[in-house]
Amino acid sequence: MNRWSGRLTGAATVVALTGTLTVGSLTGGTAAATGQLRDYLVFYTDGAQDQAIAAIRAGGGAAVSTEPKLGYIVARGPGARFVEDLAGSDAVAGVSSDRRIGSATAVSSDRRTGSTTAVPSDRRTGSTTAVSSGRRTGPATAAPRTGSEVPAGRSASDIREVVLADDEEPLAGRQWDMKMIGATADGSYATAPGSKKVLVGVIDTGVDGRHPDIAPNFDRALSRNFVTDRPKDSKGQTFDGPCEFKGCKDPVDWDDDGHGTHVASTIGSPINDLGVAGVAPQVSLVNLRAGQDAGIFFLKPSLDALTYAGDAGINVVNMSYYVDPWLFNCAANPADSKAEQLEQRGVITGMQRALDYARRHGVTLISALGNELTDLGRPKTDTTSPDYPADSTRVRKVDNSCLNVPAESKGVISVSALGTSGRKAYYSDYGLEQTDLSAPGGDEYDGTKDPDVTRTILAAAPEHVLRAQGLIDRDGRPKNSSVLRDCRGDTCAYYQYLAGTSMAAPHATGVAAILLSRFGKPGKGGVTMAPADVQRLLYATATKKPCPSPRRYVYRIEGQKFPQVCEGSKSRNGFYGRGMVNAEKAATVTR
Repeated sequence: MNRWSGRLTGAATVVALTGTLTVGSLTGGTAAATGQLRDYLVFYTDGAQDQAIAAIRAGGGAAVSTEPKLGYIVARGPGARFVEDLAGSDAVAGVSSDRRIGSATAVSSDRRTGSTTAVPSDRRTGSTTAVSSGRRTGPATAAPRTGSEVPAGRSASDIREVVLADDEEPLAGRQWDMKMIGATADGSYATAPGSKKVLVGVIDTGVDGRHPDIAPNFDRALSRNFVTDRPKDSKGQTFDGPCEFKGCKDPVDWDDDGHGTHVASTIGSPINDLGVAGVAPQVSLVNLRAGQDAGIFFLKPSLDALTYAGDAGINVVNMSYYVDPWLFNCAANPADSKAEQLEQRGVITGMQRALDYARRHGVTLISALGNELTDLGRPKTDTTSPDYPADSTRVRKVDNSCLNVPAESKGVISVSALGTSGRKAYYSDYGLEQTDLSAPGGDEYDGTKDPDVTRTILAAAPEHVLRAQGLIDRDGRPKNSSVLRDCRGDTCAYYQYLAGTSMAAPHATGVAAILLSRFGKPGKGGVTMAPADVQRLLYATATKKPCPSPRRYVYRIEGQKFPQVCEGSKSRNGFYGRGMVNAEKAATVTR
């Protein structure tokens, strides 16, 4: 389990929403009388809903609706003074803007990293370049190099013939990650490929449910989109860009970013003689979209996604992102204003309540750890927060009382990333208290001087996203080696190399799905299994990995040195947690 140093259990919190609400009848208040109206989530303490509503009215605001499952009120009030007035109530413990809570890209574009290195940062946990800049916990790889769709001297048909002779998928030869954890034709696929009854929720930027290598396992009926696209941010700068669909509401089988599709593919692309296969190729994939097209995750969609997961019988969710606008959420950081402190308390409290609700309802929670090259037990500086709206970032000092959410939230299994050698990837966050498991996430360097994109993770990518990024030409041919195309008859599909802890987490989620398919009992949605039991078996089947010797390992990237110290024993340490997930062991372990 992760360290829980939040001091806000049972506390009431307010979270400001930057979006708009359709307001029906307001339950009192004079919010319209003064100031610029904004929307908030007001989390109240047990039994304090009426007091919280009274505080909202006293501050000149109005209650719009309530959410008793998580104990909050949607309120509308006149700006910052309203928020600070609420903070004076015993029923209210914090006030937080509901800005994005995370995003996604390859390591070189990790928008959420905020590291002080020359390596770009992806705010998500995965991306298509060596630490890309996405707000999620993904992509972390070096810039793509030019190259063909297949290895030099070998045609696509050659690859297909070689692979099919071994009863594998056409691009299985590129999936070093699956071989590393035993998810292969002669490994876990042979005995435990998963079950359609197991529902895997992907809380991300969306899932391309029409992708030929995802569609057979995609559950459109259960999928939901909890976000509305926002063309511009609150400063009028481009955010999501022009809306593609009526009402700025994308369909449940759409992904305008690609991060969520890559994650879903790693978890559960089917064995269908096309492209790749996921860790658990027979599970059901459910899109629980909480991320904007821009790769940012606002608070309320994440709360909604987790609540829905619990109500709908989802068995396990993958969360490859972190909660914005703060990389580190600090309850009482003297470097922050009172309003900022209240905002961060809101993120901590609101997400913890939603995570607790989901877990109580049988949802196993898995998160990417992050791409900041940071010992999360000893954070010192946050250089990326707040990251919404544009141009709001500043440098601030932080300490171990500050939390990366949801990676450091209670009840969440957090995953660090490994390279092709099995060593912790240079970009991956770590920490003795924070790292629960490790899994392949890709490292385009991994002990070498020159980057190699094939050292990262290959998985499905939406064709329209690749076209928009200029990665395929008018005729559909990939323009560099970061993208591959595979065809089966008249059906063609695209795949992309990405790296990051965003790419590591879905490997763990896939292994959890294998365990659920083997040991889950009949239940709502299909099967059910206590998250504590899933966690226990994940740890029991993991391949133990000791710290490097010496423990102070120095990564050398682009002429720079990045020393990182691994603490702990072989059974549990800051680089690898309880070990590397192992699909083959999960397929054969007994309870």
